Amino acid sequence: MPLKIAIVEDDSVVRNNLQAFLASIPEYEVIGAYPDAESALQASVFHHCEVLLCDLGLPGMSGIELIRQVKAANPQINCIVLTVFEDDDNVFGALKAGATGYLLKGTRPTRIVDAIDEIVAGGSPMTGTIARKVMESFQQKDVLQSEILTERENEMLVFLSRGLRYKEIADALNISIETVRTHIRNIYQKLQVQSRTEAINKLRGL
Repeated sequence: MPLKIAIVEDDSVVRNNLQAFLASIPEYEVIGAYPDAESALQASVFHHCEVLLCDLGLPGMSGIELIRQVKAANPQINCIVLTVFEDDDNVFGALKAGATGYLLKGTRPTRIVDAIDEIVAGGSPMTGTIARKVMESFQQKDVLQSEILTERENEMLVFLSRGLRYKEIADALNISIETVRTHIRNIYQKLQVQSRTEAINKLRGL
């Protein structure tokens, strides 16, 4: 079964080019491409969609609010932001709303394909400057980090923020995957969260 993808982008040239490119890949099926959040929501495609590619600066409802509503309707959907905005408010606002990928416009089409495959596999693909911004937020030693999490658990969160999978973290730290899982479970329990995104947002203070 092909991977079902929806696109929400108000720039018709970007939208049409992206739709045509992704539709040319046999493993993908673009089930909808919309110029604004309202028309996308009205079409009700998100109940059947696996990946949403979404701009943030949309006319009418913002992309962040769209992501929030889409995730509420279908928590399993993977949301990738594709935008020109790289300020803290938009980056962490989108992550808080439920996005697990964040790419800047100008990203090569082949990288977008890699990001789609990565997010479906459990990763969090981000443009380099965005990933650095997220990582730097963890380098701010606040009370929550120092008092609740151990040094190794903070290290785990940095790897999670970079989108690494459990096996990649295990290889990087020369530990077993089960040890990684144990650390992640402890992090979630201490922070009272249930996902990677919630843990990142909690430490960011969102």
